Amino acid sequence: MILQNAILPDILLVLFPFIVLALRIFASKHEKLQWYAANIVLFTVFIWQNCLMLGNTQIYLSNWKIDTFGIFMREVFVLGSICALWFAKDYFDHASTGKARLKEFPEFIATMGFATLGGVIVVSANDLITLFIGLELATIPMYALTAWNKKDSEGSEAAVKFILMGSAATAFELFGFSYLYGFAGSLNMPQIATEVAKNASSPLLWISVLFLISGVGFKLTLFPFHTWAPDVYDGAPTPVTALLSVTSKAVAIAFVAVLVFGPFAAVQQTVAPFLALLAGLTLLAGNLGALKQSKLRRFMAYSSISQAGYILVAVLGPETNAKFAIVYYLFLYTFANYLAFFIFGIVGQNRKEDFVSLRGLSKQNLTLAIGLVVALMSLAGIPPLAGFFGKFHLFFAAAETKHYALVTFAVLNNVLALYYYIQVLKAAWIDKPEVEPCALQITCRQKAAVIILMIGVIACGFVPMLANNLFAGLKF
Repeated sequence: MILQNAILPDILLVLFPFIVLALRIFASKHEKLQWYAANIVLFTVFIWQNCLMLGNTQIYLSNWKIDTFGIFMREVFVLGSICALWFAKDYFDHASTGKARLKEFPEFIATMGFATLGGVIVVSANDLITLFIGLELATIPMYALTAWNKKDSEGSEAAVKFILMGSAATAFELFGFSYLYGFAGSLNMPQIATEVAKNASSPLLWISVLFLISGVGFKLTLFPFHTWAPDVYDGAPTPVTALLSVTSKAVAIAFVAVLVFGPFAAVQQTVAPFLALLAGLTLLAGNLGALKQSKLRRFMAYSSISQAGYILVAVLGPETNAKFAIVYYLFLYTFANYLAFFIFGIVGQNRKEDFVSLRGLSKQNLTLAIGLVVALMSLAGIPPLAGFFGKFHLFFAAAETKHYALVTFAVLNNVLALYYYIQVLKAAWIDKPEVEPCALQITCRQKAAVIILMIGVIACGFVPMLANNLFAGLKF
């Protein structure tokens, strides 16, 4: 019975894209039907996952593994898809400034569903082939989504850059997996972990580690593999940019966690200095890059790069605390990031998506201006918002394994991050527009989404107070 309850949401996610496409074919006259069906399926899966109580139990079905960490990550992926679904709806209903209206919404939903399924496969994989298939299934649909607006040359250019960089990353990953298979003589993760513990000094192992970290570095936007992100984030449709910044990052960090705390568990602290260096350089590159930006999506790209550095800090800690910190931070990051994108999207419907367009926002719409404060101050890690507690858990996990220098460096970088987030808030609250801005058009769905996301960011701040009750004894 436990197996059935745990596996049925995954089966529903497998069927989800095909359900939407079937409705597209057989009920094409009812355009809203696909939208409602997608919401019903995603909310059903999200609620179902929240009702699962595995405790320390791990369920195996051949090469498919379901555990507590996997369930929480599934919730992150599905939550990101729900937010993207609501965010994208208005871009298919009408055009934004300087952009053509997006078309083929059912196909967009299905493509997004395949990307979500890829993330689920990553956290469920118990062998290298399944892990690789999951990572690529989460990535390849993103190429199509980036170029979804066929009439936008910037989107096409961004997709080409994304595909080229993503293909290089895939080649690195395959090289890494091939060396790992040659080292262990098996594709099964527990067997690989046993061989790693026996022969941790093998050159084949460390070549594999190098290739795999380099490959996933592209998808996690780690320095120096992050250069594609600003161009792709700026060129892709805004809903796709939001999806990339959350779901793609969550899948990549899940991939790192699966490897570090699985096959490479015996050499985690040996790999730690390399990961610490990548995390530190990524923090610095993201924060410095954000200082010079004036376009909102490029700004969020560099913000996303720095957030990847913060999340990677937790991977240096012990497994239980690291996984809890990652899951918790991804939840609040999803709420805060989508809240910011919803506000930028509303502003960008009739204006350019840049800092200048935010001027006078506090006088035009106080709810949006307050929402922007909540989102950006949470991303900056200012108490008592959820971002503060999230970063505390990330840093605490690394501090438990005595990475004090990296934690100190990350805290100092957080001060730098606060400066550029305040520049955005300054534009919205203090700077006066040079000309009278056009009125903001907000639908009831957008207003409801902004309020719900604000509540989510604030509510996540209370979760750590209950953490001992919620997560005590659970094996992540």
